[in-house]
Amino acid sequence: MANFGGHAIPGTFFLLYGFWLTVKHVLQHYWRTSQPKGRQVMPPFFKRMDYIEGGFKIFASFVGIMVEQFVVDGPHAHLYDRENTSWVKLMNWQHSTMYLFFGISGIALIASIAVKAVPPGVDRLALSLALFIEGFLFMHHVHGREPLDAHIHTLLLFAVFAGSASTMLEVFIRNNLILELFRADMFILQGSWFYQIGVVLYPLTGDKWDLNQHDNMMFVTMCFAWHLALSLFLVSCTAFIVWFTTARFSEKGRDIEIGMRITSSKTSSQKALLEESDEE
Repeated sequence: MANFGGHAIPGTFFLLYGFWLTVKHVLQHYWRTSQPKGRQVMPPFFKRMDYIEGGFKIFASFVGIMVEQFVVDGPHAHLYDRENTSWVKLMNWQHSTMYLFFGISGIALIASIAVKAVPPGVDRLALSLALFIEGFLFMHHVHGREPLDAHIHTLLLFAVFAGSASTMLEVFIRNNLILELFRADMFILQGSWFYQIGVVLYPLTGDKWDLNQHDNMMFVTMCFAWHLALSLFLVSCTAFIVWFTTARFSEKGRDIEIGMRITSSKTSSQKALLEESDEE
């Protein structure tokens, strides 16, 4: 991740995943609230969404591990150099470990759908653990860096651990839209903040940031609050658009169904009248 692109790639993944979760959970909540009481079985459409999500996480994690390990200056699966008695590219190994646990969460998600013996909540537990490992690794990822570099990475921990805690709550509190959207919001916040880290540490244009100036640390802290506000706004707008669109299409579907029933009843009544007239 020692360049802007190295921060933009995971940032894009987290942004897309956050919006995916927002759309998915709003659709699920709309379906649950529009069904009669006692109907709990989700339609196959939502299972397909979970299969896609789990498969994507496994694939993205595999690609991430391969990139971290086998780039030109990567460790190439070597952890320790016995000749020089030193560790080999531990930064890459930390990133690979982070991707590994997100891949495990993808496997847990698919297993929770495909295998009935898997207890409910395993997918949330695995995702919470993946986020915790991400934060745990980042805590020891910035040792010895300039103050602004260490600070901007430390701010990321608030989004990571908050997402981990809320996801752990979902293990015990199922189908709670507030917790589900908060988890999505923390992923979007992570994604946008990864981009911010890339802009600060590896600016594409303009002057470089002074990594030792305290005013820059104050601005970055305030900027994190702005990112949080923006992520909340984006989640709210996305949820509203999905809910409004789904409601409109559902109403049209009901109108078409009612119209078909009325047409059907008119046709059957006309047939009955014609039969009566033929008998006369």
